[in-house]
Amino acid sequence: MKDAYDVIVVGAGPAGSVAARYAAEGGASVLLIEKRQEIGDPIRCAEGVGIYDLDKFIDIEERLIASPIKGATIYVPDGTSIKMRAKDEDQIYGYILERKIFDRALAERAAKAGAEVYTKTSATGLVMKDGRVAGVKVKRLGVEKEISANIVIGADGVESKVGRWAGINTTLKPSDIETGVQYLMANIEIDQDNVEFFMGNQFAPGGYVWIFPKGPGRANVGIGLLGSKIKDGGRPVDYLNKFVEERFPNGKIIEMDYGGVPVSGGIDKIYGAGIMLVGDAGQLSDPITGGGIKHGLWSGEIAGTVAAEAVKAGDFTEKFLKKYQKNWEDKCGKLLSRDLILKEYYINMSDEEANELVKSLKDVDFTGVLEVGQLVKILAKVDKKLLLKLGANQIGL
Repeated sequence: MKDAYDVIVVGAGPAGSVAARYAAEGGASVLLIEKRQEIGDPIRCAEGVGIYDLDKFIDIEERLIASPIKGATIYVPDGTSIKMRAKDEDQIYGYILERKIFDRALAERAAKAGAEVYTKTSATGLVMKDGRVAGVKVKRLGVEKEISANIVIGADGVESKVGRWAGINTTLKPSDIETGVQYLMANIEIDQDNVEFFMGNQFAPGGYVWIFPKGPGRANVGIGLLGSKIKDGGRPVDYLNKFVEERFPNGKIIEMDYGGVPVSGGIDKIYGAGIMLVGDAGQLSDPITGGGIKHGLWSGEIAGTVAAEAVKAGDFTEKFLKKYQKNWEDKCGKLLSRDLILKEYYINMSDEEANELVKSLKDVDFTGVLEVGQLVKILAKVDKKLLLKLGANQIGL
């Protein structure tokens, strides 16, 4: 590693790798560091992502995809369900990824753009100069070193240390974090092009259970519980074990992953003098689903682009980097605001209310309803309380 770079990115998940790529493509000298010895391992999510503009960030190769998705089924406590399918049976609206391969492919793309990538390299602190972030203290293979940088991009995940070192409050209240546990299971039979969600206090208080196909006979089966809803010493793994025992009595667990997901709707300020936070480090994941891949890619692109512009302008002040937050809010602010309202509404809904709501939709054709925004419009038409909370303008009614 050199002693100085224009930009240092801490964390080589999707958000960090994309930020490094766009900064390098913009002409900046970039260092991307990852504390683990392998990028993409261990897995920290259910691996599902919508198509959106995914091909903008990566070539959609077969090796990256475990299962293409054409439908989704949402179950409420009494077993009533909403079934969504694409209008065209050949239409794909999402993928279950092979995250270990996907993350490495994104890092490879950053390297091809000119970024230097170092694994097994931990950030141990920030270098501060004249009241702004001016570099990163790192430790690699037992050797400690200070590396100068004009901009540091924190992509180090939940409750970001990089953000905290820079003076940004990245802590999460129990009501703003989902604790998740997931099993990769074998010897089970499910539809390979359909994802399933199970909601209600009997399954997952303040969260949901998911089943995401991973190829013939395999699936990611996981649970996310809101911290503020876990009572009497209950653990996410206990709820998940109960579900698995009932649904897949002959299934075999071959891998286990766990972690936290921010569902706060974002930190008020995701930038500072010489610093920007992307992905989960900025708490930019979706508050209702907990999904973070899409938002990580988008925030990485915006931060990397602004970083390159700052290098060209020679301006690393808080005033200049505020452009990152503005561009992020222009792209996703309304979406996160809506989903934060949905989260608060959903976690206060009783099982009985959820059952009645879905029963009232029994005559609705959900064919072609393939994302949260479309589903919300339908729900708001039959649930006036939800419509009142969201506002007709916010959901396009």
